[in-house]
Amino acid sequence: MNRLRTILLAEDSPADAEMALDALREANLANPIAHVEDGIEALDFLYRRGAFADRPDELPAVLLLDIKMPRMDGLEVLRTIREDERFKTLPVVILSSSREENDLARSWNLGVNAYVVKPVDVEQFFIAVRTLGQFWAVFNEAPEKTA
Repeated sequence: MNRLRTILLAEDSPADAEMALDALREANLANPIAHVEDGIEALDFLYRRGAFADRPDELPAVLLLDIKMPRMDGLEVLRTIREDERFKTLPVVILSSSREENDLARSWNLGVNAYVVKPVDVEQFFIAVRTLGQFWAVFNEAPEKTA
């Protein structure tokens, strides 16, 4: 039986993280959810370093990534992982309050799979995250590796 892959949420705002986690739980996804608070922790999780050294050696189902985070922002995380063959197929969804055209353009240029502007309305935020979680965790399978 295939083990359900983790949904990785990289979000520094405790309020936004809690809303995203609540929305994912409300979607009744069976996937485990890991929450990190900045870009360095996101890379530590992905590269299985530090506190995450013992986690299973598998890609998350999806990375939900905020742009504006301390220590390392989401665009730098995205740039780093897209330069690494291991993470070329990792689905990445930017979940950001930024409506800046520059952030959107840079995200697409760096290979993001989707960009969602966090709605101010809590219910709209819940709907967006539930929908993303269901799509990426349930319906989207990573391509088979070729030998």
